[in-house]
Amino acid sequence: MKARVHVMLKDGVLDPQGEAVRHALGTLGFAGVEGVRQGKVIELDLAETDAAKAESAVRAMCDRLLANTVIEKYTIELA
Repeated sequence: MKARVHVMLKDGVLDPQGEAVRHALGTLGFAGVEGVRQGKVIELDLAETDAAKAESAVRAMCDRLLANTVIEKYTIELA
């Protein structure tokens, strides 16, 4: 089973990388971009075949390592 984890900064947390990208887009002539939030995507290949068990394991991975849950939020997709 494959899992894809999307990690983003929580709303209200400053995103200096996103701001740098927004500024760079403006200097390249892409007007109208009012905000950019940058995150990361983590893809996992899992041996688990049960979706509920896989999601539970991935959630534990996120809480313990893959995301800083103080300032980041995450979503999980299973396929």
